[in-house]
Amino acid sequence: MKIKYSSFCVLAAAFLISSCSMNNVKQDNSFKKYFDENNVDGSFALFDNGRGKFVIYNLKRDTTRMLPASTFKIVNALVALQTGVITTDSTIIKWDGIQRDVSNWNQDLSLAQAFRYSAVPHFQEIARNIGRDTMQKWIDSLTYGNMKIGPAIDSFWLDNSLQISPDEELGLVKKLYFDQLPFRKGVQQAVRNMMLQEDNSNYSISYKTGWGYNSENHAVGWVVGWIEENRHPYFFVLNIETADTKAAIPDIRLNILNSILKQEGFFEGKM
Repeated sequence: MKIKYSSFCVLAAAFLISSCSMNNVKQDNSFKKYFDENNVDGSFALFDNGRGKFVIYNLKRDTTRMLPASTFKIVNALVALQTGVITTDSTIIKWDGIQRDVSNWNQDLSLAQAFRYSAVPHFQEIARNIGRDTMQKWIDSLTYGNMKIGPAIDSFWLDNSLQISPDEELGLVKKLYFDQLPFRKGVQQAVRNMMLQEDNSNYSISYKTGWGYNSENHAVGWVVGWIEENRHPYFFVLNIETADTKAAIPDIRLNILNSILKQEGFFEGKM
């Protein structure tokens, strides 16, 4: 166990999250039931920023790299806004006219709408406009996962070229929350605004989802972001995997996330 904790500390330290010790990293196997109920493998990590404490299920997977899928839209949007490829979150990205199964994608969309609908073709167009050299520069500056774009500028986050661990994803959104990424503060605020999902008197929750397929053709699902109660942020990352081609990934990932957060006492404004 000491080796596992040491490995986790090295990764966490890279994002200035916390100094690790046996006292502030708790492995909680009670979360396993939610993955089992949905017939998926996976991991979950929650970082209590105020107390500097982690709660983790499946530490080994939490530090294993895999494709980011649409969670990369966080970085794609940041780079687009920083470089002026996209001016504001209301800038329109034209539909290419190709009919796809997701009806919301078959139209012109603003950046905010494309982010909300996780519109792959619109963000592929953004990536092409950013270009390989500029995109690589920003991925390198973020030390984003393995930092490999691969041959296709418009699908490297989907084709398993680029890979990142759940732990690294959590570190990225923590820095985003605190304006600690190498982008203008207004750019980081714009992306935070697009990530906001719910905001009420008890809590606010912000996240980006992802769904893709690994080299074994297993579905990989993501949810990464934060929940805030009483102005106190908690950062989380959920990752799931299944070989079941009929699994309802969008429903499963949010069901598991909500179940875990509810178990931990969230959604009532008491945290």
